[in-house]
Amino acid sequence: MANAETSLKEALTSIEGATGVALVDYTSGMALGTMGGSKSFDLNVAAAGNTDVIRAKMRTMEHLGLKGDIEDVLITLTNQYHLIRLLKGRGGNGLFLYLVLDQSRANLAMARHQLKRIEEELEV
Repeated sequence: MANAETSLKEALTSIEGATGVALVDYTSGMALGTMGGSKSFDLNVAAAGNTDVIRAKMRTMEHLGLKGDIEDVLITLTNQYHLIRLLKGRGGNGLFLYLVLDQSRANLAMARHQLKRIEEELEV
């Protein structure tokens, strides 16, 4: 089992094309930890904004009567992928991992696979 800091570091260093990663509490919108990002890309602002994405999807699922859980959400921008993976493990309720990828260097399928593995090993 890995702690949050170790998991964030692993995501940033082992996932090809990763430029930023955060562990986010979507009930409060607060990033519990971040790594990467840049002066022009504030991970704390992005984390807070993406809580709205998760909340909106959960409300929509509820209104539609859809059963099941959100595994991940992919947002494709011109030159980036933004991958949001909700935590399922013990203690992970209300949390998600947020990964920013450079599209020109990323393999999206591998990134999803690696982020899932990191999520499974994360202990919060």
